[in-house]
Amino acid sequence: MAARHRRRTAAFAVTAILVALPAAVGCDAVNKALDCVQTADSIADSVTNLQQAVENAANDPTQTDESLNAIENNLDKIGDKTDNADVNKAVDDLNKAVGNVRTAIKNGDNTPDVSPVTDAAGELTKVCTP
Repeated sequence: MAARHRRRTAAFAVTAILVALPAAVGCDAVNKALDCVQTADSIADSVTNLQQAVENAANDPTQTDESLNAIENNLDKIGDKTDNADVNKAVDDLNKAVGNVRTAIKNGDNTPDVSPVTDAAGELTKVCTP
């Protein structure tokens, strides 16, 4: 009788673990998605700041560089937290767009086209949305 009770208790314990495991994995995925959304939101703010900085480049050219740095820092955060192929592609595309803006500024363009950055940030926001 005691052996049957131990087997039943063990069976309940195993069942409880199997039921809890997907929930724990699901929570981790939700947390990653929320991190992605929050960071994408920060990037969207940085992109807005970049647009304003480019418009006001004559007044303060350092604002553009600061905005680009903020975008890159946030991209690093997303890249470190995800293994999602779509998110990684969007991060790569946005990094490339930021690099193109940096190159344009370095080559003397005081008002570079930031629309590729805006487009890439929009794509990142789209793939981060759960």
